[in-house]
Amino acid sequence: MLSDRRVHATIPTADLAQARSFYEGVLGLIPARLLPSAVLYGAGEGSLFAVSASSGQASGTHTQMAFATPDIKAEVAELKARGITFEEYDLPALKTINGIASMGPNQAAWFKDPEGNLFGLIEFADGG
Repeated sequence: MLSDRRVHATIPTADLAQARSFYEGVLGLIPARLLPSAVLYGAGEGSLFAVSASSGQASGTHTQMAFATPDIKAEVAELKARGITFEEYDLPALKTINGIASMGPNQAAWFKDPEGNLFGLIEFADGG
């Protein structure tokens, strides 16, 4: 059944070449598999995600995928050095300081790719 199957996120892009430039050149990801209309990228612990040619557009209003990190401050600093701009929020339930929000015992940060897909970083307090 589905509970036994590996899953992966699929991120839409109108321009696969531009997306590859961002994911590989800026984020430093390495393609795991090249397909005619998609690129699969490997991430930690055997996870994968696809960037796929699509006519759909990102809304940028919700996190489409998140990367768990053991040190969010270091990760945010490294990505800022690579040119990433982090989202800043000042809402009653969500406030960022230097791009990082405290969410209970956890910390999180968000950035967008060139097409407006919203990605998160999360540092779980329990290390998970």
